[in-house]
Amino acid sequence: MTSQDLIGQRIKTIRRQRGLSQAQLAHPELSDSYVSLIESGKRTPTAAVLELLAAKLECSLTYLINGVTAEQMQDLQLGLGYAALALENGEVAEARRRYAELLADGNLAGLSPLRQQAQYGYALATEACGDLDEAIEVLTRLKETGDATMSDERAIAVVLALSRCLRERGKLTEAVLVGEEALLGARRPAWNDDLVELGATLLLAYIVRGDLLRARQFAAELLAAAEMLGTPRATVAACWNAAIVAEHTGHGEEALALVERALAVQSENGEPRNLARLRTESAILRLRVRPAEAESCREVLLRARRELTETSASTVDLARCNLDLAKAEIVLGNPGKAVEYGRQAVDMLDDRTGALRAETRLMLANALLLLSKREEAAIELVAAEELLEHVPASRKTAAGWVTAAWVLDSLEDGDASVAAYQRALACAGL
Repeated sequence: MTSQDLIGQRIKTIRRQRGLSQAQLAHPELSDSYVSLIESGKRTPTAAVLELLAAKLECSLTYLINGVTAEQMQDLQLGLGYAALALENGEVAEARRRYAELLADGNLAGLSPLRQQAQYGYALATEACGDLDEAIEVLTRLKETGDATMSDERAIAVVLALSRCLRERGKLTEAVLVGEEALLGARRPAWNDDLVELGATLLLAYIVRGDLLRARQFAAELLAAAEMLGTPRATVAACWNAAIVAEHTGHGEEALALVERALAVQSENGEPRNLARLRTESAILRLRVRPAEAESCREVLLRARRELTETSASTVDLARCNLDLAKAEIVLGNPGKAVEYGRQAVDMLDDRTGALRAETRLMLANALLLLSKREEAAIELVAAEELLEHVPASRKTAAGWVTAAWVLDSLEDGDASVAAYQRALACAGL
């Protein structure tokens, strides 16, 4: 049944409830035949006619159009606002619950934009809870069933989230196809901020898949698009992700120049939490490229951690910052301090962060080895291996297995070390 039919039915139902004939409802502004055509779904009333009929029927215009009262509409919008706030503040389980309740509300069924907003929010919350399979299912359905009521901005956001979830799930070919379909298809759209961010997500899929040549080429295209747009959002997204490509392809100093540009733009235009996140990422990149500057990197990371605690940053953001601080302390020759930061990071993480927990456990095993605490290192290594077993295969997972192999070799377990190297090769598709 079309929206036109539903509007006609609502007018007819309320007219009868009010005890009015079609002629009485129509008089004097409209003809009774015109009202009859509207009620039968054969005519689409103009906005002015709908306002007139709502006034005559003593009901809200919102109800005639959407089938919900103004009060119900307000409740739905408030519910969506609270759910979005919970998600923004890192309360992902609460956000998921709130979005699920909204989707179960029958009043949302006829409100396409609000329903799509709830579905998208539910998918993001579900992704944040670690349930990538359900997030992919919801986003795929939303992408395939989205109608003309979905804005271009929402459609791009859905594709971006879907590509990201597919990448994190290890479905790299699908992640690339989804992004390329939106960006590089026959009807290629003109660049804007949303599309540059989608391009950045596609760029990461190329990197994880190991397609570094394509990543290098596409990074140059993204940078050119951002330069043309000249907007802070596009500049930060393009520069930061191009920096990741530059580092992966052995151009460390180029990567630093790009990330410093992104950080400068974010410092002038970004909100505090995202600025602290980017500051964290820039410091750890500089630590990898210029290990001699580890002390200044540590100071930047300490500043970023203070900034994160003063914002609505999630525990995952704080845990990652602590892990990066631990890495800086190892480079500085302070494995004991690294263990302290690592323990703090582990305490902040839960089952939905398997990859980050594995990385943290591996760092702890390394730091404990440096402290000659071999038994404790072995315990952390076993915990890390158990986590890696359940993390989707990717180049990052492969790097985790390489680290595990190195620790096993240091523990003089040659056979297990070889097995870990073999797992690394398998994760890398070799």
